[in-house]
Amino acid sequence: MTNDRRRYRRTKKPRSTVSPRRRQARGKGRSNFEKPRLDPQLRPVFTKIGTPDTEPFKPDPFQLEALDLVRDYDVLVSAPTGAGKTWIASQTIHSYISENLRVWYASPLKALSNSIYQGFCHEFGPHFCGILTGDRKENPDAPVIVGTTEILRNQLYDSMYKGISIRTDVVILDEAHYLSDPDRGVVWEEVLIYLPSRVRLLLLSATISNAEEICAWLRKIRGTPNRVVRAEKRPVPLEMLFLFPDGLITPLGDRKRLNPKVKKFLTTKSGKRKRGPVKLDFDSIIKCMREFNLLPAIFFLKSRADCDKAILACSPVNRSPETSESLKEAIKSFLRDYPHLRGHRQMKPLQESLVVSHHGGQLPYWKVLIERMMNKGYIEAIFSTSTVAAGVNFPARTVVLIQSDRFNGHEFSDLTATELHQMIGRAGRRGKDYIGFALIIPGLHQDPQLIYKLIDSPPEPLVSQIHINFSMTLNLLLSHTPSKIKELLKSSFAVFLERASGVRPKTGLWHSFKRHLKFLKETGFVDDMERLTSDGFWASKLRLDQPLLIAEAIRKRAFDDFSPEILSGVLAPFVWDRAIEIELRTKGVMNLKELESSFKKVLQHIEQIRSLKHKRGFENPPILFWPAAALFMWAKGVPWEQLLNLVPVNEGDMASLIMRTADHMRQISNLMKTHAELASVAEEAIDLILREPVYIV
Repeated sequence: MTNDRRRYRRTKKPRSTVSPRRRQARGKGRSNFEKPRLDPQLRPVFTKIGTPDTEPFKPDPFQLEALDLVRDYDVLVSAPTGAGKTWIASQTIHSYISENLRVWYASPLKALSNSIYQGFCHEFGPHFCGILTGDRKENPDAPVIVGTTEILRNQLYDSMYKGISIRTDVVILDEAHYLSDPDRGVVWEEVLIYLPSRVRLLLLSATISNAEEICAWLRKIRGTPNRVVRAEKRPVPLEMLFLFPDGLITPLGDRKRLNPKVKKFLTTKSGKRKRGPVKLDFDSIIKCMREFNLLPAIFFLKSRADCDKAILACSPVNRSPETSESLKEAIKSFLRDYPHLRGHRQMKPLQESLVVSHHGGQLPYWKVLIERMMNKGYIEAIFSTSTVAAGVNFPARTVVLIQSDRFNGHEFSDLTATELHQMIGRAGRRGKDYIGFALIIPGLHQDPQLIYKLIDSPPEPLVSQIHINFSMTLNLLLSHTPSKIKELLKSSFAVFLERASGVRPKTGLWHSFKRHLKFLKETGFVDDMERLTSDGFWASKLRLDQPLLIAEAIRKRAFDDFSPEILSGVLAPFVWDRAIEIELRTKGVMNLKELESSFKKVLQHIEQIRSLKHKRGFENPPILFWPAAALFMWAKGVPWEQLLNLVPVNEGDMASLIMRTADHMRQISNLMKTHAELASVAEEAIDLILREPVYIV
């Protein structure tokens, strides 16, 4: 997609930067969307808006079918977002624990794992449940384990090395469509390849188009029978809407064509895309939606900054004293357990305007608070990046789409059918709505014709994302010879797809493995017999993105004699993988000379292996100083607000940096048998950096 995006003109000249409230006070005209009107075609549809009476839960046929099949088969459930896949999981768990069997429930996100864990503790009892996410390790011997897919993969590595079978009788892989995720899909594929065939497999996925193909692959590599269970129908019907700049709401289209009114608008001067910034009036949009009972809503925006700016543009909401007091008490109750959130900068929009932003740039427990407030019905609108679409339980009556493209981590590209369905799948709450809505807002990066085309398009087929990395190579060499690894790689979904297409399988995976193996031999982690050396053995326990660099620093004794504070600092740069430099504000406030000296020492000790990686064509991550300064000061006890002032990064990024550094520390603390002193310092460092507001005991 080129940078020259088509842009649509608004019907009025760009608004001034004066806030909506001030502009109204000055009497300088009406903003866009402030004359809400409903297309007559929609009146019968809008009569359906309302909340159903509470009734006893009645499972859908696909849920009962899946529950019946999982007794004798591996099962892949492909169903729309919000269809009720978690119910299948919970009933399966009831069945297994009643027979004294064990369950492993894997999800892609720590936040989702925490949410699922809380729900399971309530449903099955805390003594039956444990959680393993890297951040949390509670009751690990419980019959029901909830955790991230990476932890499950690591347990499979350990089981293969020890020659024992993993301690579970069924694995439930939630959000199984992550198999196709470019960055993390490799972990899902590894789990499916390594999982013993005796362990039953239940895959829960958003709608996918090649479910039968995936099951055919699983039958081939596992040798066990399986079945696909599909649900095509949404539990709550969805209506696609278009909001014109003058406040008219119309259908986006029907089964046959794009709405002629919308099509005509897109061809007029006011509907054509234009260059230059166009600022949407979110306050007016919400007022328009409120008038037609379309709230609560999720607005999907392109960036964290956009989400944070949007809530500031929303005016206070008039509500009854009873509702105001109820919200106040709910927040007050939450703050008793998490008092560090009392002064949060977004508390005012939450309490006064009933709007929040939700993205990865926020404190973990702030997100917990707004999720609870949303589910209690206090919040009218949430402005979010794609995290909500990725699996967090955050339903709403309406989903609002501002753009038809999405940042994929590298660049902006058009939405795929899968991504669109994930987003609009949050519209319409089962048991709370008769109907859900997706509202399309014309704007700078919006292509309503693309949205219309994608609505009925099948989701893209899942593809293999498996690739070789050094952590995988080290861990497979723990338990397999290279020749056995070659056969193992033939079990990949990538090879299956090539064979199914009638093409002779490529040898790319095997060549990549040999390339990694050669480098490990060259650097002394593997011997001439292609077995792990003693260094390779302990390095395999560093299940990180960059295990070799940290392993090199350890074996060169670069970390020796470091205090827990210094170790926290010098380890943090290996966590941050984005080449974003930050200008520190520590001059005259904090003495960092000892840290700077230690940082340079580590860089000197790993320079040779970094140069060799570059020479051999392997990626070399940036190693920046500011993350070291941030973690060093945090470990030294610098207060949170002061830390964010000295190191001006988003609070969520800082929290993520700290938590990921703690993850890396845990990996080093696992080296107690070979590096006892360093492992002990790492454990001390973990205690220093896992504190409020990043981590709550």
